[in-house]
Amino acid sequence: MNFEPLLNQIYNMLWYLVPLFILMAVIKSAWFKGVFGEFQVNLAFKLFLPKDDYQLFKNVTLPTKDGSTQIDHILVSRYGVFVIETKNMKGWIFGSENQKQWTQKIFRHSSKFQNPLHQNYKHLKTLEVCLDIESSSLFSVVVFVGDSEFKTEMPDNVTYAGGCIRYVKSKSVALLSDKQVSEVASAIEQGMLKQGFATNRKHVAHVKQLVKSKPSTDTCSKCGSDMVLRESKKGKHAGNKFWGCSSFPKCRNIQPANLGYED
Repeated sequence: MNFEPLLNQIYNMLWYLVPLFILMAVIKSAWFKGVFGEFQVNLAFKLFLPKDDYQLFKNVTLPTKDGSTQIDHILVSRYGVFVIETKNMKGWIFGSENQKQWTQKIFRHSSKFQNPLHQNYKHLKTLEVCLDIESSSLFSVVVFVGDSEFKTEMPDNVTYAGGCIRYVKSKSVALLSDKQVSEVASAIEQGMLKQGFATNRKHVAHVKQLVKSKPSTDTCSKCGSDMVLRESKKGKHAGNKFWGCSSFPKCRNIQPANLGYED
């Protein structure tokens, strides 16, 4: 009996399934979850915040006295300027407004990371100087994306994508005139460094210099974010632990777990 036609048919079926398997793997990856989380935040801004009232700036790199600083999102409105830091993390999150470090717990393992409100403070101070604006008109917001769950009561400005919209809309008192809003938006557009490889390279070099001059066992040497302990789920390194940047997928820096980063 000739099995060749049957084998060809099975081969053709398997060939069509390969893209589906690849797609499923991508959807389940941490990279996709992070990108999708960022997409959710951007989509929420576009759908639920009137564009006539709010101007959105994404991935803003601003020059500072000692180099540069990167800001995920800036919303400019009559109700203030919202400086938004996104964190792509999973697991249980423990922390409070004044704690220097927060805790991420994944199953039995716990790791520490910098309080993102403190991390966002430099962004606020940079904008305060660059925009010549009162600090009372600036609002810090931290948005967690990915499979994370808060296990302690968080401040109103630490939230998920939907909560971010509610927080922004809760600021309903006009703090800036239309002229000031226009001036702030123009200042950001004119002051921000052009997005691209050269800007990113300079910012990375600046962060590396900061890390070198002020060593930190829990800071990413590429972007300055926190390093968190992760565990490989697949491949020949499955089960092995490593230190990964908390800004993944924007930053993919990883280090072996034996480098001595603080737990």
